[in-house]
Amino acid sequence: MPNQVSMGAMMTCSFGAAPSSLVVLPKNKVLCEGPPAANIMDHVPMVNIMPFGVCRSLANPSVAAATAAAQGTLTPMPCVPATSAPWVAGATTVLIASMPALDNVSNCLCNWGGVISFSTPGTAKTMIP
Repeated sequence: MPNQVSMGAMMTCSFGAAPSSLVVLPKNKVLCEGPPAANIMDHVPMVNIMPFGVCRSLANPSVAAATAAAQGTLTPMPCVPATSAPWVAGATTVLIASMPALDNVSNCLCNWGGVISFSTPGTAKTMIP
């Protein structure tokens, strides 16, 4: 069974260079092993999802421009997450603030082509079906 995701869960992006930590605001009013528990709507860039160092996706306009200026040599640029859709899947059997709970097997897609996934869920004992 997957684990419940909470504040402090570590994430990676397939085009990012560094991990990032999930930020969950206490607005859901549910705690899990101490920190606030996340739901699938905790996907807002620069609020819930922080940058992953530099971005290597050519779909990112800043990376494409820098790469073109470098005559085709891939030039990573600072990551600015662009997640417009909620986390995919979640745990539909458990609701947090009337939305499916976020589990550690969920993914979030960045508009620049990256897939954001969890490397650690932020919880150790809480599993959700």
